[in-house]
Amino acid sequence: MTATVGVSSTHPKTMPEDHSAIPVWNSENWFYEDFEIGHKIRSLRRTISEGESMQFNALVLDMHPYVGDQIFAETEGLFGKRLVAGAFVFSAGLGLVATNCINAFSYGYDKLRFIKPTFIGDTIYTIRTNLDKQPKYADLGLIRASYQVFKGEGELVLYCEHIQTVRYKNGRPTDAPELNT
Repeated sequence: MTATVGVSSTHPKTMPEDHSAIPVWNSENWFYEDFEIGHKIRSLRRTISEGESMQFNALVLDMHPYVGDQIFAETEGLFGKRLVAGAFVFSAGLGLVATNCINAFSYGYDKLRFIKPTFIGDTIYTIRTNLDKQPKYADLGLIRASYQVFKGEGELVLYCEHIQTVRYKNGRPTDAPELNT
């Protein structure tokens, strides 16, 4: 990838100049033209604790017995133990590979599927793959990437596709088809 990582990301005028010149960690300045189809990144792993699972459930008011009631989950539940809410697996899984590209904005998600259950204490990681790109607006194209969240040693638990609008480096590509609005 020819884009720089963190070098030209931001230069705030609201901090000392020597601080503003330091590259921002975990931030990219990729443009539409810099995204390569097939490029993959993998996250670090993280283990989901009971505390953060319950905090998420409380925050979004999800107190379904499968995620919040240990006795129910063990005695009446289909899996014999408590689940982590799918919305949390989605949020944490995507957050693991969030790149903070300053030229990209979320357009939406497609094909979100919870393939297998995730339980408290499971360790997850994510692989992001650039699938395709197409011009869309005068100043922005669309990038579509898949997110595969795995638990343990490679068991797929979640799949989705994230669509982002991304700024063109030098305006709309000359070979782009007629714009959609």
